[in-house]
Amino acid sequence: QVQLVESGGGLVQPGGSLRLSCAASGIIFSTYAMGWYRQAPGKQRELIAGITSRRSTNYADAVKGRFTIFRDNAKNTVYLQMNSLKPEDTAVYYCNAGLDSRGYWGQGTQVTVSS
Repeated sequence: QVQLVESGGGLVQPGGSLRLSCAASGIIFSTYAMGWYRQAPGKQRELIAGITSRRSTNYADAVKGRFTIFRDNAKNTVYLQMNSLKPEDTAVYYCNAGLDSRGYWGQGTQVTVSS
C-alpha cells in the first residue's frame, strides 16, 4: 500500500519560513519523481516544485528563488523549504509521487501565511 504523509504545515507570519516534509512508503522512492502542489481556496491545484529521480528541479515562477525542493532517498522523504513566505502562499500543500503512468497523492497539509 502506497502512502505519502505530509507534515510541517502551520501558521506563519509574512516573511517567515516553513519546511514541509513528505514521507513515502510502499514505493521504490528513489525511482520516483516527486512534486509539491498547492491548492488555494477557489483555485485549481498547481505544481509549484518538482524533483526528478536524478535530482533535477523545476519551480513555478511564483515561488522561484524563495522555495527549495530536495529529497533524501535514504529517508524516503522529499522536502520543501519555504522562505520569505507571502499571504498568497496560503494554501493546502500536497505531495505527489510519479513514475510512468503511476501517480500517488498525500492528504495535504495546510499552510497559512498571516499576521
